[in-house]
Amino acid sequence: MSLLVFAFLIGVIAGLRALTAPAVVCWAAALSWLPLEGTPLHFLASPITRWIFTVLAVGELINDKLPKTPSRTAPPSFIVRIITGALSGAALGASQHMLVGGLIAGAIGAVAGTLGGHACRVRLVKATGGKDLPIALLEDAIAIIGGFLIVSHLP
Repeated sequence: MSLLVFAFLIGVIAGLRALTAPAVVCWAAALSWLPLEGTPLHFLASPITRWIFTVLAVGELINDKLPKTPSRTAPPSFIVRIITGALSGAALGASQHMLVGGLIAGAIGAVAGTLGGHACRVRLVKATGGKDLPIALLEDAIAIIGGFLIVSHLP
């Protein structure tokens, strides 16, 4: 599979959970699955960056379950997802000298993940009689496991 497909997919993960994608990318860089040395995004391999994104991602997982959390399709949230999808996709692309292509693919994936994830969650919540928490937890698992599957199988 092409690296740009992986960049798109990590963008989809950002659309599901905005901060999970960059946290996963940071861990991939730390585990040497994603070579970022010598690229403009080498800072993602830093322990400080990795832990900041990890703490923020855990906070997002908790915040998503709160009743007053705005929709992911609200402009501020949507924009953050596009930015983190683009950053994460760019990191995957940068590892193989395709930074701009990865950035674009990641941003497009974030749009698809945001809109598709929202539509799926709404339908699944309706199908389960309005129970949001189980669907939110399922979405968390998909984002975390999917993110690690993506970065651990890079071409």
